[in-house]
Amino acid sequence: MSIHEECGVFGVMAQQPEDVASLVYFGLYSLQHRGQESCGIVVNDDGVFVSHKDIGLVGEVFTGDILHSLPAGTMAVGHTRYGTTGGTNRNNCQPIEVNHQKGHMALAHNGNLSNAAELRSALEMKGAIFHTSSDTETIAYIITQERLNAPSIEEALSRAMNRLDGAYSLVLMSPQKLICARDPYGFRPLCYGQKEDGTWIVASESCALHAVGAKMVRDVEPGEIIVFSKEGVQSRKEHCGRKQPRHCIFEYIYFARPDSVLDGISVHSARIRAGECLAKAHPVDADLVIGVPDSGLDAALGYSRASGIPYGIGLIKNKYIGRTFIAPDHRLDQVKIKLSAIEDVIRGKRVVLIDDSIVRGTTSGRIVSLLREAGAKEIHMRISSPPFLHPCYYGTDIDSQEHLIACHHTVEEIAEIIGADSLGYLPAEELWTLTGPDLYCHACFTGEYPTEIPADTRKDRFERRLSE
Repeated sequence: MSIHEECGVFGVMAQQPEDVASLVYFGLYSLQHRGQESCGIVVNDDGVFVSHKDIGLVGEVFTGDILHSLPAGTMAVGHTRYGTTGGTNRNNCQPIEVNHQKGHMALAHNGNLSNAAELRSALEMKGAIFHTSSDTETIAYIITQERLNAPSIEEALSRAMNRLDGAYSLVLMSPQKLICARDPYGFRPLCYGQKEDGTWIVASESCALHAVGAKMVRDVEPGEIIVFSKEGVQSRKEHCGRKQPRHCIFEYIYFARPDSVLDGISVHSARIRAGECLAKAHPVDADLVIGVPDSGLDAALGYSRASGIPYGIGLIKNKYIGRTFIAPDHRLDQVKIKLSAIEDVIRGKRVVLIDDSIVRGTTSGRIVSLLREAGAKEIHMRISSPPFLHPCYYGTDIDSQEHLIACHHTVEEIAEIIGADSLGYLPAEELWTLTGPDLYCHACFTGEYPTEIPADTRKDRFERRLSE
């Protein structure tokens, strides 16, 4: 079992009608690492919404014919999904579209509400009928409720934010406006930029801005609402400062692409620092440092620099297999299909193996076995995060202590289980070295939650109701 990504959101507002669907397509392609279950694009063609959504990777769902079938427009929103709440089915594909008394709305969401179950139950008791098992639909319902009495869509969103708790980075499209918002904790990243022709771009990560030729303006502040319209750009900050910011530390360790900059901090540099910290906390005599592709590579480079042990490429990833690769019913080792070891590099060496995390230990054990088969003399595993000890309620797929190996075994026992000669984790007290001051959520490591723990913590907590 590996940790699954969040979701990626993307929005475009052009000055004149153009092929905005292609811009979103390229943006989602660069955010594919954040979710590989499903994706979708909604185009605003002079107030008429046209969409395509389906299960699959961006390149699979949006063929040339599909992209050409989407009209030109001045606005569009897109989403690539990994479902931390709700199962994998077409109903849960985003963006979610809503038609209501005051117009249309398309909504894309990254994160997880910690009070989703309570909000949904209250809505159901008032007659709301849900078509998905995603908490994004709950957000859409609440915004729609507020819009019936609010003078504008941005005011409705602001009022809705008073009722939402937990993680949400949103991109919302109405017939006339593109709006983005970030929860007051700032759990999930969100930024915006502009192309030379004046087109505004909103994205989960800065790498997606660069992919479409946009220059980053800045990150959306925690609690901020930004409205893009024909009148220009308006920032609303009535929710800013209501909570202490708590950006997800695991974005820097694993989720985000290394070429992204989140809240002013380079992801690549943060991972280098993690590796340097590991080298100081868990030194070892070895001949070679290698990383598990892709998120372990930067930390491996940092470990090598700090320890003086040569860095090498010892594992090669099959670039044509996505993270959601599903093997046929043959009893084959999926790790061997995804990764291969370079025997000439590994044979006879004492190897330091760097990875970003250990969840159940199954994958780590298979990678260690792969290196043993390649002739490694010793394998010393180092993890660029602390042990997972607690579930996450803000969008990361860590939902049960039952499946976390570190909750049931000591470090020495885990090393024995995975077959490593030694094992060392990044010390939790050293997390600050990655990003600076302690303005980050590290609850999955420490159990220090910024919000109240949800009463219902099941990942698919709405699925049962839909199937009854």
